[in-house]
Amino acid sequence: MAGAFQYRPKFVDIRVRPPKPEEEAAAEDVTRLKPGERRCDHADCMSVATARAPKSRDLPGQFYWFCQQHAAEYNKSWNFFAGMTDEAIAAAQAARATGERPTWSFKASNRSRESAARNKGPEGWNDPFSLFGFATTGQSGAAAAPIRADGRTLGKLERNALADLDLPETAEKAEIRVRYTELVKKCHPDTNGGDSGAVHKLQRVLKAWKTLKKSGLA
Repeated sequence: MAGAFQYRPKFVDIRVRPPKPEEEAAAEDVTRLKPGERRCDHADCMSVATARAPKSRDLPGQFYWFCQQHAAEYNKSWNFFAGMTDEAIAAAQAARATGERPTWSFKASNRSRESAARNKGPEGWNDPFSLFGFATTGQSGAAAAPIRADGRTLGKLERNALADLDLPETAEKAEIRVRYTELVKKCHPDTNGGDSGAVHKLQRVLKAWKTLKKSGLA
């Protein structure tokens, strides 16, 4: 080959910087963690932890850190209710239904402002369901049903019907008929003065009357 066509490199002296010792160590250690990463908590596992799992139901807020494989194995054997009785499990489920927060009775104290307002005026107002603590209570603290002259115990529908007529549970037929007549006259569209609330009241009164008639109380 003629000398004019021979390859002649432009750079005769090409120098390459050798790697530093720490760079060589990092290249050799493939299991080395990057900043912000943590090792899997499973024994002898060198993988990076990417999922957390609870340690115990008695240690809220404390977790193990696993790689995906060991997290899946741990979750298969995890049971929150392990070692608990059926009663304890039911109680725990009921507590979780309310966010594990205490609940209070809807009834107001008999010392509340609403209860005090009951005594204002000559007649006050009726409290058939003891929402403000005025119903008779037994030793257990539950509201006791008033004793009727006929010895009959009323159901929920009858009690609600008497409440719509603003009558106590001990009301008799004559009293129910008189109150029904009074409310119908008062709430009738021809005499209520255009009060829309009276129309709704009249509907409840008519429904209550039908319920009491069907049960034989009116």
